Amino acid sequence: MLYQLYEWQHAALQPMRALAEAQTQALKLPYLPMNYSPAARTLAAGLEVFSNITRRYPKPAFGLATTKVDGVERKVTERVVVSMPFCNILHFEREGCAERKDPKLLIVAPLSGHYATLLRGTVEAMLPNHEVYITDWIDARDVPLREGAFELDDYIDYVREFFMVLGPNCHVMGVCQPSVPVLAAVALMSEARDPNTPRSMTLMGGPIDTRISPTVPNNLAKERSIEWFEHSVINRVPLPHQGFMRPVYPGFIQLTGFMTMNLDRHVGAHVRLFHHLVKGDGDSARAHKDFYDEYLAVMDLPAEYYLQTVRRVFQEHELPRGIMTCRGDKVDTAAISRTALLTVEGEKDDISGIGQTAAAHDICPNIPNRMRQHHLQAGVGHYGVFNGRRWREEIAPKVTAFIRQHHKA
Repeated sequence: MLYQLYEWQHAALQPMRALAEAQTQALKLPYLPMNYSPAARTLAAGLEVFSNITRRYPKPAFGLATTKVDGVERKVTERVVVSMPFCNILHFEREGCAERKDPKLLIVAPLSGHYATLLRGTVEAMLPNHEVYITDWIDARDVPLREGAFELDDYIDYVREFFMVLGPNCHVMGVCQPSVPVLAAVALMSEARDPNTPRSMTLMGGPIDTRISPTVPNNLAKERSIEWFEHSVINRVPLPHQGFMRPVYPGFIQLTGFMTMNLDRHVGAHVRLFHHLVKGDGDSARAHKDFYDEYLAVMDLPAEYYLQTVRRVFQEHELPRGIMTCRGDKVDTAAISRTALLTVEGEKDDISGIGQTAAAHDICPNIPNRMRQHHLQAGVGHYGVFNGRRWREEIAPKVTAFIRQHHKA
């Protein structure tokens, strides 16, 4: 019912939002002298902020049209190479680079609320030196109920399937939440001696063992029972969406949680947007809009997957305790011996605390020391581990060097 009320609210606000947008455009017409007055600029700014905070934010585009390879600008074409009910694999194909035989890198994006485009900066930094692929998870509200449920075991199966598509000698990067299913998939493939097992895996800011340095989200998952989560945040998709009646953890509830964690900062950002618009500071206003176009674009998660992740990863800690199974098969991380392991953490990460990702080394004892590495990045939070200046200048080069060190041409 909550989801339906949310949809009704959006529908009810639509006429007011359309009127506000029309008035904003009218107040920006250059040939009307009154539009240059402080009162007109103030009114236009207020109407634009109202429109921004009440509209629905669609899935953003990656928008990576080119990249520079050895100083030469190359065209980039985004292609879907695998299509499955809950996820597509995108390949960022670089024109004229096939003969370079750069390492194939699968970036496993989080299925945790935001779209894969949140990793735009991650992809952009890796493009010059890698054949980059990324998991493009599909909004659960757009997946028809006939496709069945999507569980944590399905996530692991999907990752294994993607490795098989990419073939031998590929590499994988799990950013945040995917660290657990990626590590599980590599363990299962290692035990089966699958030739498509990745040669290296990079785990970044992931909840391998949330008993270490627990954060606010970790504590919330522990304080509430799984029944509380099921009754409090799970809704069924309403009409007119394709996933009608599918149980989901709705994006708008997730967004409420994201915003509440740093409410003062988000309110302040919108107040600053208002002042930038009044002053005509287009560059600052555009930077704000670019960030929030991405941040406010959220997707629904399959309920089964979400609840199992809370229970198995954050409450029962199955992987670090050595009790995780997939389809009845034990996930034995000690079976990993031929896949190199790089873990990356942020000093100020308030989502995955220091030591949670590095714990992967403790549960993979048979990886030789020459094939393992840990990097703690000073001065960055969770987002800075895979985006921003420190990522581009300090972390990405280390990841690239690690991959090349363990790549077999």
